[in-house]
Amino acid sequence: MPRSVTLIDSVQLQLIINRLCYSLIENHDRFENSVIIGLQPRGVEFAEQIFNRLQSIQPKYLPQYGILDATFYRDDFRRNDKQLLAHPTEISFSLEKQRVILIDDVLYTGRTIRAGLEGLLEFGRPQSIELMVLIDRRFCRELPIEPNYVGKAIDSYDDQLVKVQWAKDPDQNKISLITA
Repeated sequence: MPRSVTLIDSVQLQLIINRLCYSLIENHDRFENSVIIGLQPRGVEFAEQIFNRLQSIQPKYLPQYGILDATFYRDDFRRNDKQLLAHPTEISFSLEKQRVILIDDVLYTGRTIRAGLEGLLEFGRPQSIELMVLIDRRFCRELPIEPNYVGKAIDSYDDQLVKVQWAKDPDQNKISLITA
C-alpha cells in the first residue's frame, strides 16, 4: 500500500511563494522586459500563484504572463503508448529580447524543461531564461538543467512520486511524497 508523507503544508507553501516572489522582485525590479511563462499542465497553477502574489505585492510593476504547452517538443512523445493530450499555449507577445521566467511545479529528469526551452524559441529569442520550480528532485536529473529559483529541494528515489495538490480552498494546498 502506498505511503504518503506531507513535504509542504499550506502555510509553508504560502511562505515559499512569498519568498520566491520577493526574489523575483529583487532580481527583476520593475519587470521591464520580463515575462512569466507557466509550463503546461502542472506548472500553470504554480505560475498563477506566483503572478497573483506579485500582483498583490507591487501591482504597478508586473511582468507579462503566458502559458506554454511543450507536449510536442518532448523527445519521447512519439514513443508513448498512450495518447498525449495537448493543452493550450497562450503567449500573445514576442519573447524577443525578453527576460523569461519559466515556471514548473516539479523538476525531475529535466526533459519537460528541455522541451519547454525548445518551445519558447517559437516565440522569439529571449535575452535570458531563468527557471523556477516548486520542488527540485535533485538527484534524478537526466539532463544538465538546474533551476534559478527553488521552493524546496528534496532527495528522492525514482520509485517515489511528488504530488502537488492545489485546492479551491488554499488551506488545503499541500505537497506530498508518495512511496509505493
